[in-house]
Amino acid sequence: MRRLAPGAAAAALLPLVAGCEGKQPERPNIIFLLFDDLGYGDLGCYGQTAIETPNIDALASKGLIFTDMYTACPLSAPSRCSIMTGLHSGHSQIRGNDERWARPANMVLSEADWYFDAIHDNPDLEGQWPLAPGTTTIATMLKDAGYSTAMIGKWGLGGPGSGSAPGDCGFDYFYGFNCQMLAHSYYPDYLWENDTKVFTRNAYMPVNRRLDPGADPLDPRSYDKFNQKDYSCDLMFDKLDKWVSDNAGGPFFLMWTTTVPHSTVQAPEEEVMYYVDKLKEKKTPITDGGWYYPVLYPHSAYAAMITHIDTQVGKLVQRLKDLGVYDNTLIIISSDNGPAANSNSPGEYFKSGGPFKCRKGWGKSSLHEGGIRMPFIVSWGSRIKPGRSGYMGQFTDLMPTLAELASAEAPQTDGISFVPTLKGKEQPQHPYLYWEFPGGKGWLAVREGPWKGLVKNVRTGEFSMELYNLDDDPRESTDLAAEHPQTVQRLWKIIEAEHAPVPSGNPNFEMNFSIPRYED
Repeated sequence: MRRLAPGAAAAALLPLVAGCEGKQPERPNIIFLLFDDLGYGDLGCYGQTAIETPNIDALASKGLIFTDMYTACPLSAPSRCSIMTGLHSGHSQIRGNDERWARPANMVLSEADWYFDAIHDNPDLEGQWPLAPGTTTIATMLKDAGYSTAMIGKWGLGGPGSGSAPGDCGFDYFYGFNCQMLAHSYYPDYLWENDTKVFTRNAYMPVNRRLDPGADPLDPRSYDKFNQKDYSCDLMFDKLDKWVSDNAGGPFFLMWTTTVPHSTVQAPEEEVMYYVDKLKEKKTPITDGGWYYPVLYPHSAYAAMITHIDTQVGKLVQRLKDLGVYDNTLIIISSDNGPAANSNSPGEYFKSGGPFKCRKGWGKSSLHEGGIRMPFIVSWGSRIKPGRSGYMGQFTDLMPTLAELASAEAPQTDGISFVPTLKGKEQPQHPYLYWEFPGGKGWLAVREGPWKGLVKNVRTGEFSMELYNLDDDPRESTDLAAEHPQTVQRLWKIIEAEHAPVPSGNPNFEMNFSIPRYED
């Protein structure tokens, strides 16, 4: 895997962007909207017909739609780690979703009050596995280059006091959820503003709560206790709007890490009812949703959440135009991983995987295409020729790309800058992409051109690689491994080259496996 040396991205900037010798390039403002569990097929510009996303579609129509962009991992925390550090999941520090204080494996949900209460009441227990102190992140890189930096939304890479909260990792300003576990409710009783808890008008409501005894599951009012006064998406957008207005003098970098459409599915009632009418959804109560609240209209709530954020995207674009900075603001829209497959997330109903399978075992938490192929849109005012790009990339590309645009000093990464694609220039290509994921029974994957090798049961000692030709078989239906043993052998050698021991010391992230040996 090609890795960039420090400073290489910045050195490459001038001939690409400046336009003429000696002229300092105008550095763009950067906004990265990262959805949470949004599927490849959940946006109109990627083929969705039931969920309305007119504002994102409008940006896509004036920018670039990437068809072959991948997350670096199919789960929240490790995906975000790779975004922040530019390292793929064979090199990154965080490769799973471990909490700082893990719940017992045999904990019964109905008896879990003590667990949620402990995290809620003690910041030392809140949050996920942290980044190592001093880690260079995409935010520290841009801050050092003179950018104002903010994250508004969900963090998930180290709780308060861990040395890996957003403020420790390069963000001048943070507002939102620090801990992924507490982010399962869209009506929290508090959010973090930098290092301070800011309380809302909502009551504390752990996500293991169910309908009141005797409540009618078909009565919408039975669900009122879960839908409280302050919708977190609106609280966060208000902070986002103010921060952008205050920092419009630029350059600025904003990561908007919305929790939408991660379960629990919750949206303002009138917006849900709009989709109830549109989808003709009958009352289909889910009253035992595992780690999520009950919901009466799961399809309509899911759709309403996505449209709610799309409406906010429209408001943000208008704000940028009013401030006179829209044309020089790079906007990237994507998702951390593929769609979930639980009772709250109706991925199959909406065909959230687009052309890829997304049922349980094929979307989130898998290395199938439905779990790792992402919607990825780049808009930059009038500065990008609209179209579609088949560039085969990964989230590791974000750091070198933004470094090049910002004249920043880039660390070594596993990524390649896709600025040439944005500029309509000849684009260097990845020879292959690599993934590993310790969740479930352990996964490995390599994509090399049309070929994809997939190993599903690493932790059980099974090393049978499935092989798919994605050009002919994007749904990964026909295993061609037996017909192409040399390709399988070559992909195993890539795995051997790209896997490195986990530097964080978390044994749960490590997969101890032996590479099959082949005769040359």
